Formats: sequence, structure tokens, C-alpha cells
Amino acid sequence: MQIPVINRSRHPLPAYQTAHAAGLDVRANLTEPVTLKPLQRALIPTGLFMEIPVGYEVQVRPRSGLAYKHGITIVNSPGTIDADYRGELMVLLVNLSDTVFVVQDGERIAQLIVARHETITWELAEVLSETVRGAGGYGSTGVQ
Repeated sequence: MQIPVINRSRHPLPAYQTAHAAGLDVRANLTEPVTLKPLQRALIPTGLFMEIPVGYEVQVRPRSGLAYKHGITIVNSPGTIDADYRGELMVLLVNLSDTVFVVQDGERIAQLIVARHETITWELAEVLSETVRGAGGYGSTGVQ
């Protein structure tokens, strides 16, 4: 699959880091470092603009290394970039650690996953089919 992209950053396009990686690492495009205090969040620009095919989305997910080593993750994870969006890809980072973290220009801040999705229509109903789980919600399938 090919996705048209405009790269207005000073950095390479998002790339797979290994042969079998699902996500493409995307980099911060900053004129100056961004400091994230504990529990602070910030929109980080990437300098990328995409034309995603209809029927697909690009999911923006945290990088496991940043999450594990520094407590940096994405607020709305996974974030969704819709096929009709033409603005700059921005990544909403949050610092869940108890120490300050500085985002540097060119740093790999998130990963992108291209995923197919369905468009549905609702079918109004009065009754739903029965299942073993039924209406059991949070924690209902745990050990009893």
C-alpha cells in the first residue's frame, strides 16, 4: 500500500525499525525542546501531512520504550487519523512519571499503524441474542 505524504520536517519519514515491526516510528519536529512536567500533556508536531485511503485509518500509539523508561504515553491511545483529515499529524503526549521529561527535535515519539476499518449502519432492534456472558461487564469474566 502506498500513502501520499508531505514531509515538512527535517527528519526521515516514519519507518519500521525491524523487518517484522507493525508500527512505523514517527519523530518530533520541534524548533525547540518541549518540557513535560509530571502529568503535563502537550501536542507535539511531526511536520507530516497524509492522504489516507478511504476505508483505512492511521492509529497513533505509544512507543513502549518511552512508556517503560520515562512514563511517556499518548493521552488518547490509540489516536485515530481519519481518511478525510489533511492537517499536520500531531501527537498528544503525556508524562505519567514523577520526573520532568524533555522531548527533543527528531526524537521518536510514537508509532503509526495503518488499519482497515468498516463503515456500518445501525439496525434498530428491540431484543439482542442471548450469550453466556449476557450483560456482565467490568470484571465479570474473572475468576469466581
